[in-house]
Amino acid sequence: MYKLIAIDIDDTLINDDKEVTPATQQALEQAVSKGVVVTLATGRAYASAQAIARQTGLNVPIITYQGALVKNLMDEKVLYERYVPMEAAHKLFEYCIERNLHLQTYIDDKLYAREENQKLIDYTTLNRTRYYVEPDFAKLVAQPTPKMLIIDEPDYLDQIAPELRELLGDGVHITKSKPNFLEIMHAEGTKGHALRFLADHFGCDLSQTIAIGDSWNDHEMLEAAGLGVAMGNAIPALKDIADFVTLSNNEDGVKHVIDQFVLKV
Repeated sequence: MYKLIAIDIDDTLINDDKEVTPATQQALEQAVSKGVVVTLATGRAYASAQAIARQTGLNVPIITYQGALVKNLMDEKVLYERYVPMEAAHKLFEYCIERNLHLQTYIDDKLYAREENQKLIDYTTLNRTRYYVEPDFAKLVAQPTPKMLIIDEPDYLDQIAPELRELLGDGVHITKSKPNFLEIMHAEGTKGHALRFLADHFGCDLSQTIAIGDSWNDHEMLEAAGLGVAMGNAIPALKDIADFVTLSNNEDGVKHVIDQFVLKV
């Protein structure tokens, strides 16, 4: 019997119209009514993720910032938090300044960038997030952040990722949430670490958990879960490590998983 389901948001829970369909919504409610904890696990900031969670009627802790922040929806109590190591944050900032790369940071759940540009506008339009411009970015880098994010061409990000891993060291976790988003968190800021934490929090074994995702930033939680599920629209590398491949996000893939493994219909 599965007791905990962690679901990615973008290209997983929501379809290409950025909606949770009525059929998927009903499946979530049916799972909850059977006593299953249903949570979200996303790279999004808490402010962005909690709006979707509340729309779907969830009232449990949710995993945000790729796993760097687990926070209660009911009382907004922080249960798990990991910040980017300060030295790594400074090195990353200097690296991006030297190469004129677009870098974003998050302070107190607010998104900041050095300047307003199309990358920032496109990102915040996609996530329906407010943004703030701070030209004196160095003072922001000195503050704790759960995540820093570089936006650029996919091939270029693939090229610099190994450089950044070497530069920033073992204290950070670097992943991609989308081809043009390179995200930097604390080494324990992964969806896998957060899933383990929540399983312990709710007193269930990892074998009783399901994780559903579509991108490489989901692989740690798919590997940690008792049942790791890749969406039909997932990247090939995630499908390769998944225990099960469901339908796509436009075909109610999440509902398909709940029907088959939780409701047994």
